[in-house]
Amino acid sequence: MVNEIKDALAELAIPEKAAFLPKFFKTGKGEYGEGDLFLGIKVPDQRAVAKEYYLQLSLKEIGELLQSPYHEHRLTALFMLVFKYEKTKDIDLQAEIADFYLNHLKYINNWDLVDSSCYKILGRYAFDTQNDDLLRKLSLSEAMWHKRIAVVGTMYHIKKGFFEFTKEFVMHNLQHPHDLMHKANGWLLREMGKKNETELISFLNKNYQEMPRTTLRYSIEKLDENLRQSYLKGRIL
Repeated sequence: MVNEIKDALAELAIPEKAAFLPKFFKTGKGEYGEGDLFLGIKVPDQRAVAKEYYLQLSLKEIGELLQSPYHEHRLTALFMLVFKYEKTKDIDLQAEIADFYLNHLKYINNWDLVDSSCYKILGRYAFDTQNDDLLRKLSLSEAMWHKRIAVVGTMYHIKKGFFEFTKEFVMHNLQHPHDLMHKANGWLLREMGKKNETELISFLNKNYQEMPRTTLRYSIEKLDENLRQSYLKGRIL
């Protein structure tokens, strides 16, 4: 299987493509074989690898890795980007990383990629700089992944106890045709409820008739059982 993977990704071995890639491969014994290409590693290995190598790669090199056709490479690139953002106190570099993220959105088209990066980069940056227009513009995009990135970005607002931005995003996406968007909205409301159950119930009492069933189900799944059953009765069943 190792040989098959290497053969399938052999194009990455050419010097101009391999120059910036870490030279290792996860073996069956849990060791890294020196000289082998970085291919096919799994989480949490990718996170550990990113932590080891993120200082060695520039944003340009991370951008090249992010443009790889292989999901493992793109995910590791975003882990590296997150580490760069988290470890720096340089405001200008944080702004550069956020701008880099926005300029590479077309490569961030998978839920794992969104989840691993947006909350810790774009959401945090938007909150810290009070620049929520970044997320609002993404929410207005025609691309579903842009909308989901905007939704995930609001998680940092929830962490800090600011719920109005969350409500705004959910209401904006109520009529979205894709059920994955309804699931994301419900997940966002659920996190709000975990921070403040009263806030969630108040919001749902006011707007539940407009909520798609998927949004409602996900938003109340973590409530106390009696409260959840009481809320379900006669509303979405």
